[in-house]
Amino acid sequence: MLDRLSSSQEELHSAELQQDAEAAGCTKIGDCGDRQIVKVTGTLRTVTLRPRAGVPALEAELFDGTAALDVVWLGRRSIIGIEPGRKLIASGRISMSHGRRVLFNPKYELRPLGQE
Repeated sequence: MLDRLSSSQEELHSAELQQDAEAAGCTKIGDCGDRQIVKVTGTLRTVTLRPRAGVPALEAELFDGTAALDVVWLGRRSIIGIEPGRKLIASGRISMSHGRRVLFNPKYELRPLGQE
């Protein structure tokens, strides 16, 4: 109880996200290695449209309390439900790009709004 009172809001949110990932049977983003096939979950912090090599690409930053991961859908300008603050589960093969973890065109499942 004393820990909860002395922790910052961000630390409490990170701990909650880590527990959620564990309960869903997902890999922690901080534990993901290059070229590993993973299933991760977290909250989308940012969603942007950023063309890659002249092709539209929707990019989102997924955070699970341990680390962040860029989720990129190539050829997409928008996806209904993909918005900041939304929780989702994504699976696919991790790659490293410019020192950041990236998941291209993942399979994904939006978490129901009532469970956020």
